Amino acid sequence: MRERIDEIYRADSRRVLATLIRLLGDFDLAEEALHDAFMAALERWPNEGLPRNPRAWLVSAGRFKAIDRVRRRANFDAAVSRFAEDKDRTTPASLDVEDEDVPDDRLRLLFTCCHPALSPDAQIALTLREVCGLTTEEVAHAFLTPPPTIAQRIVRAKAKIRDARIPYEIPSRADLPARLDSVLHVTYLVFNEGYLASSGSTLTRPDLSREAVRLARLTLELLPDPEVMGLLALMLLHESRRAARATSEGELILLDDQDRCLWNRQQIAEGIALVERALTSRRVGPYSLQAAIAAVHAEAPNAAATDWRQIVALYDVLLRVDPSPVIELNRAAAVAMRDGAAAGLALIDGLLERGELTTYLHAHSARADLLRRLGRVSEAIAAYERAARLATQEPERRFLARRLSALRT
Repeated sequence: MRERIDEIYRADSRRVLATLIRLLGDFDLAEEALHDAFMAALERWPNEGLPRNPRAWLVSAGRFKAIDRVRRRANFDAAVSRFAEDKDRTTPASLDVEDEDVPDDRLRLLFTCCHPALSPDAQIALTLREVCGLTTEEVAHAFLTPPPTIAQRIVRAKAKIRDARIPYEIPSRADLPARLDSVLHVTYLVFNEGYLASSGSTLTRPDLSREAVRLARLTLELLPDPEVMGLLALMLLHESRRAARATSEGELILLDDQDRCLWNRQQIAEGIALVERALTSRRVGPYSLQAAIAAVHAEAPNAAATDWRQIVALYDVLLRVDPSPVIELNRAAAVAMRDGAAAGLALIDGLLERGELTTYLHAHSARADLLRRLGRVSEAIAAYERAARLATQEPERRFLARRLSALRT
């Protein structure tokens, strides 16, 4: 039973939390209630058996525990009265119905956290932490920012939602576009953390990637915007490579070396269809363009047959639409494939000389690879060593160690 409860925690704890936040109207109280609910499950389920609907049971138990906490803290104040009245009206059966029928609580919380009253950075940090369950350290990695800064940002955002009495609801259709950029940004950051974990012993976190795809599908139902299509397409096209990205022992396999027979053709077909719909809208944005690049990779039968000329052209457009050092780095890698390693290396060196991406692992690993291909061994070793010092994930560390070992022998 303990293993089953652990599985339920991994699969459903954030959805339970989202519902508790909606019901209780308080982030901190909801987190305490979530903890109490799982503690109650550990005590009761081994004797009573698994309930018919574990998620509804946890929501109900967490809510009652929260009411008890508020009673103890506030001596039956106005908030207690409101919760108690709701408790009396709510039966386990009604919670079951709610669990199946209401709009998705995590999507509701996602839009709440992306409220315009919060700064964009606060919206994203809060959503990654509270909706998606990333640790403060993982959120900090996504922002390239120290963890204490992120922790303070999250605390301030929670306080603002509480003090401004921002409701936990999906906004009206007219208000959706104002929050859409942040919602899409958060969804993609969650996917990225699942596609390439920022730290830890494993290369990926499939649960996060699946959740990001699910949220994107729900968002697309709410708002069939071309950029929502583009983001869903981008994630599906990346996700299609999951089975080919690591050995059975969990070792990293680069794109050029992957067995493309393992790529998921159903996801590729769905992704390409979405890209085509997005591009024909003539409202092309960053996600649609990145999805188009991913589609070019997906359509190539092997690495040598990749249309690098088209990929570089798409990066040129993407840089005009959404300029960033990371996009420049990715374009430099594509230029290296089209025009040779020296051309790509010159672009990466220019980026680093500008002081950008100097602490970005993938800038140094890409530079090291180009130096290796050019036969500049001592410089390649130095660049790989720099990348290795920045690596926080075990499969990446082992990959870089293998490259260093091969160059030193």
